[in-house]
Amino acid sequence: METAPPVDTVIRAVTALYHNPDAAEKERASRWLQEFQRSVHSWQISDQLLRMKQDVEVCYFAAQTMRSKIQYSFHELPPDSHQALRDSLIIHIESLNDPNFQIILTQLCLALSDLALQMVMWKNSPNFLIQRFSTDASQIPILLELLTVLPEEVHSRSLRLGMNRREEFTQELFQAAPTVVRIMAACCETSVSDHRLLGRIFKCLASWFYPGIIPSVDVASSTLSNLLFDVLKKHDTPSMLHEAASDCVCSALYAMEDIEEHLSLAETLYRGIIQLPESYAMVVAAEDVDKAINYSRIFTELAEAFMEVMVETPGQGLGDLSILDAVLTCVGHSQYEVAEITFNFFYRLSEILYKRGQDDLNEIYRPYIERLVNALCTHCQMDTDHEGIPDENDDFGDFRIRVAELIKDVIFLIGSTTCFSQMFRNLASQGSAVTWNVTEASLFVMSSVAKNVLPDENEVVPSVIQAILGLPEETHVAVKYTSIQMLGELSEWIDNHPQTLEPILNFITNGLRNLQLSSVAATSIQRICAKCQDHLVSHLDGLLQIAQAVDAFNLSQEAAIGLIEGTALVLTRMPLDKIQEGLKQLMLAQVTPLSQVLKGENEGKPGLTSDPTVWLDRIAAIFKNTNPPITNGQAHPCQAILQEIWPVLSNTCNKYQGDIRIIERCCRCIRFAIRCVGKGSALLLTPLVSQMVTIYQAHHHSCFLYLGSILVHEYGADPSCIPGIIDMLQAFIVPTFQILRQPHGLRNHPDIVDDFFRLCSRLLQRCPVAFLQCTSVEAIIECALAALSLDHREANASVCKFFHELTQCVISKWESPDFETRKNLVLALLDKHGPAITKGILHACVFYLPSYMMPDLSEVLYELMKVNRETLCTWLEEALKSLPAETQDGRVNATQKQLTDFHKTVTSAQELITVTYAMRDFTRLFR
Repeated sequence: METAPPVDTVIRAVTALYHNPDAAEKERASRWLQEFQRSVHSWQISDQLLRMKQDVEVCYFAAQTMRSKIQYSFHELPPDSHQALRDSLIIHIESLNDPNFQIILTQLCLALSDLALQMVMWKNSPNFLIQRFSTDASQIPILLELLTVLPEEVHSRSLRLGMNRREEFTQELFQAAPTVVRIMAACCETSVSDHRLLGRIFKCLASWFYPGIIPSVDVASSTLSNLLFDVLKKHDTPSMLHEAASDCVCSALYAMEDIEEHLSLAETLYRGIIQLPESYAMVVAAEDVDKAINYSRIFTELAEAFMEVMVETPGQGLGDLSILDAVLTCVGHSQYEVAEITFNFFYRLSEILYKRGQDDLNEIYRPYIERLVNALCTHCQMDTDHEGIPDENDDFGDFRIRVAELIKDVIFLIGSTTCFSQMFRNLASQGSAVTWNVTEASLFVMSSVAKNVLPDENEVVPSVIQAILGLPEETHVAVKYTSIQMLGELSEWIDNHPQTLEPILNFITNGLRNLQLSSVAATSIQRICAKCQDHLVSHLDGLLQIAQAVDAFNLSQEAAIGLIEGTALVLTRMPLDKIQEGLKQLMLAQVTPLSQVLKGENEGKPGLTSDPTVWLDRIAAIFKNTNPPITNGQAHPCQAILQEIWPVLSNTCNKYQGDIRIIERCCRCIRFAIRCVGKGSALLLTPLVSQMVTIYQAHHHSCFLYLGSILVHEYGADPSCIPGIIDMLQAFIVPTFQILRQPHGLRNHPDIVDDFFRLCSRLLQRCPVAFLQCTSVEAIIECALAALSLDHREANASVCKFFHELTQCVISKWESPDFETRKNLVLALLDKHGPAITKGILHACVFYLPSYMMPDLSEVLYELMKVNRETLCTWLEEALKSLPAETQDGRVNATQKQLTDFHKTVTSAQELITVTYAMRDFTRLFR
């Protein structure tokens, strides 16, 4: 947008966006407005629109545009215009002090806060704003809004401020904090009956807790804390105000990392919260779930804040275990959403207790965990009128999965066997009076711990199994479902009690014939097969029959694959000749229908799928799980089968070469086949590579690059195969570079980057000299340099792995006569590209990549230092000089001392973790 559009045009576009009934016109208006927002003209026009105050929608668009421009395009403004922008924003804020314009006021306050953070010349902006808006009572809502957003924006990731500026501004907030507390306390005293204003005050106070800058002693002794708990103790407090007060208390607890440092506030919060269980009981009686959730959050945050004290001095002072009673009361609420809030606390508590490993401490908390498990068991009960099996895909199903995960985490405090036994005794004590949903919930909890029941337990488990095997035919299907599920979890116990195997298998196999139970039955059979392989050899014929007839049952694809995997695992316990015979039966059941699909014989036939991935995934599962012990000279039983089915796999690749979904599954199938057979697949190497290269050149499926890395892993150390492998690489390089050199090629094709550099890493591992001597190695390194800044986790990790393997060719002296050759080749490459690699790593970390991706790049830097520490010192020094010392408006990114300290820390590091932490801290100076 080279010229400024008329203001009326912008207004019409906004009106069209909100009110035009034509969806195409709305989309057109949206695209035009986005282009307008990106233009430099939007600064002045947005200012004009705000002055006009035409309507809420136009004003909101202008305010939102102003904020986004300050966030992302502040560099467009010359420094001498910053003060004028500030004054203009303040005028707009004052003119829009109207409840009808609240959302616009919020956007403008955010814009002014972002400006204050970036406008270095505006010193002590918090105090400036307090003085500007605190003298007029009508402007108190504006002041509260500004004071709410100022601390929140300090750590905004949208602003590239740098740590120095953030700390400078935080210090300004710290200096203003006592004044802010006094203002809020004064407002509370004059506005006790104004619930809307009280809510704003609590929201403002909450935002000042998070950065840890508010004087906790002042808050503890002010009327603010008393008013907070007065509001929370009243069960009839308006919901909005109750939530604001709850948020404020939770913020205070969350920010209180060191209780000793904030002791007065900690004691005030404790005294206030410990009086709230009675109020909680009243909102439960009134069936006010929203307020119950608020109390649950408060009790849980208190327990998390005081957790260390509760563990160090349980039952004493602030380690008062009545806090746990309050949390468990919330777990007992009839709505599971209230209980779920507490889960994170119990995760953390169990982690601390597990690490300490003190039996006397565990004994103190054991009764509380028993109460937790019993309450969770009640929450897991389905409605009595529920029909069918448990649905794992709805919200309640998700909750039950999280319950199972929590129980597995905390169960060590009770003992899996003890919990299992207690649940069963609870059921048995109720006799015939127990309802089906109570039974099912107990079985669900038992199945969560069944895997860890002691294999030699002989008192309760046999009774449980006997009860399950004797379930009447009319038993609710959900009870049968969970019973079958639990039998699968007991596979280790079953392996230790082989006499139970046959009746259990018969019971589960009957479940296969039930449409609702077939998938869980198949999954349980798979688990039993995985643990009881030796005992199941005599049942192999039956398993083979089931596996060959999986499509006769109503199984999910996942369950069908599980059954086939289980059968393959049992097969591996047979003699080699028997394995081959069983494999042929198993494989034929998959390859035959795949051949029919290729010929189009299944098209339009009811009950028959024409999707080849169904059969490809099953074939892959067979190869993946057939790993019998092979002694020297013996052929792998899968070798002949692979050669026999290769034409079918090859034809699948050819027929569906343009379909990425099918091709990926086909490559996965071939990958497992090659890994299974190993060197036995050598006869297929030439036709396979030829086909891979041909299809890749036409369709650029990155899975062929991945498959190429598997071939390198298997054959890269074989001198007779190396020339062919290098030829394969060269054939892959031409189309790969054509794609990656396109505009935004690296960003648009991260899968190709990922798989290509995985291939190159494997080549460095298996045949380094041949790879380093190939004509394309320089171009590959240059491509890797460009990809260092690619913000894609897996792709960037592969690039870093490539550089890591490059350095290992010098550092690691694995047994090889060509060590000196590869060392000299790598040193020559590093001598040429080392400075660019070092600079690329530094710039990628500082400007382009999120912090969680930095460890991989830090490792490359550390490995380069192990190659030659002195040389890296020079490279890093030059790379640091290339960083901008300050921003356009004079904000210092990094001082000379900070640059020197970083250089010294990295170059003197003896451990990788030192470099990683130094890089993380250094990059914060620029963010």
